[in-house]
Formats: sequence, structure tokens, C-alpha cells
Amino acid sequence: MNILDKIIADKRKEVELKKAVVPVSQLENSALFKKETISLAEALRSSKSGIIAEHKRRSPSKSVINQDLNVQDVATGYENAGVSGMSVLTDGKYFGGSLEDLLYARASVKMPILRKEFIIDEYQLLEAKAYGADVILLIAAVLEKAQIKQLSQFAKDLGLDVLLEVHNEEELQKSIMPCLDMLGVNNRNLKTFEVSTDISKELSEKIPDDFVKVSESGISSVEAIKDLKKYGYQGFLIGENFMKTDNPGQSAADFIAQLDR
Repeated sequence: MNILDKIIADKRKEVELKKAVVPVSQLENSALFKKETISLAEALRSSKSGIIAEHKRRSPSKSVINQDLNVQDVATGYENAGVSGMSVLTDGKYFGGSLEDLLYARASVKMPILRKEFIIDEYQLLEAKAYGADVILLIAAVLEKAQIKQLSQFAKDLGLDVLLEVHNEEELQKSIMPCLDMLGVNNRNLKTFEVSTDISKELSEKIPDDFVKVSESGISSVEAIKDLKKYGYQGFLIGENFMKTDNPGQSAADFIAQLDR
């Protein structure tokens, strides 16, 4: 069983437990459920930097990244830095995140917020909306084609943007469908955890231009972004590079200033 299989097995149990105590009606009646969402895809299309900055305390590959900061301070720092959007990890066991993190980020900033989660059930999309997310992530490696279609359509019905993540051409081919807004290529091999932007470059021409192309993971230099832009990428998800510093917002601001030069 690889790490992804373990995460998904745990996630199934978590979702069933939550469904047993928090009814759908409670999510639908929450204050944020009726809020207009902000499109990350549109923000990326019109952004010069295209950076989606992440809040991430730890990960299975790196253990602790940064446990010392308040999510609201990180969110405000990122927004002041001029990022296009923010990704908030809500998985507790493996990443140290929570739905509360999403809520605090939403209360602090106006920019688009992505719920970064291992989504396997429509219930999690209702949670995302109820806690203030504008965008959800679907991971092709853990979903069948029919599930991708069903979940992405449900998300669109809720007014949420959909970022679909792939790791190889096989996942990409089963995933291309009209109810997606963005196609993300994860540069990290989920089986070995090795990272290379070569996979983003290889898949770039196979992603139709209707979708905003996003490159995810292992992007730590301005040069890497300038290089990926030549392949049509408009979005760049950056997590550890900012979060491993004492002031992620300042790190993002410095990075964007370099990118603008």
C-alpha cells in the first residue's frame, strides 16, 4: 500500500464519520454557503505571476515544514504579496490541516481560496463551500473517470472552480472533460516522491487550451516559472518554498518581485 492508498483509506472513514454527525442541511445552512465564489481560473488568466501560495504545516515526505504560524497571518501575508490565490490543506492526519484553517483564511482575505484535500465524495464539496472555499482539487490518481465527471459537475453546480491534478499522460487522457476549469500537473511522483518539472513540460501540449494549465510541486525558483511559462502554464502552486521560512508572505513578495524584474 503506497502513501496515497493509505490516505484515501483513512479519508473514506473520516467522511463516513462526519456524515453521521453533521447533516448536509447543516452545511447548506451555514453563513458562507450562499457567498459568491471568486474564480481562481479567471484570476490566473489575468495575473502576471500566476502564483497560488499554499498553507501547509507538514507533509508525509517532509514531516514538519512549519507549525509555528497562524493561518490568518499567512493568508494576509500572501494577499499583500500579490499572489493570485491561496491553497489551504485541510487534511489533518498527514498534513496537519483542518477545515478551520479554511475558515480563518476565508475570514482574512478576499482572494480565491482552494480547498486542498483528497476528495472522494460530494459531501466534501458541500464542506468546501460551507467553509468558504472558491475552488476544489480533484486528484485523477484516486478517482475513476465517472467519479471525476460526477464530482466536477457537482462542484460547478455549487459555483466552485475545479482544478484537476494529474501525474502522467494516462491520468490526463481520462480526465479531459468540459466541467473542469484548470488542469494541474503534479511534478512529484506520488510513488517515489521524486520531483521534476519535466513532467509538466511533457504534458503541456497534450492539455487543451480551453483549460488554465497549472504546474504543481517542486517549484522553488523564478527561473523554473519563467521556463514553464514558455509551455503555456499560467498557474504555479508553491507550498514548501514559502512555508519553510519564518515569514511566508514576505518570501512570496520577494519571489514575485524577482519574477517581475
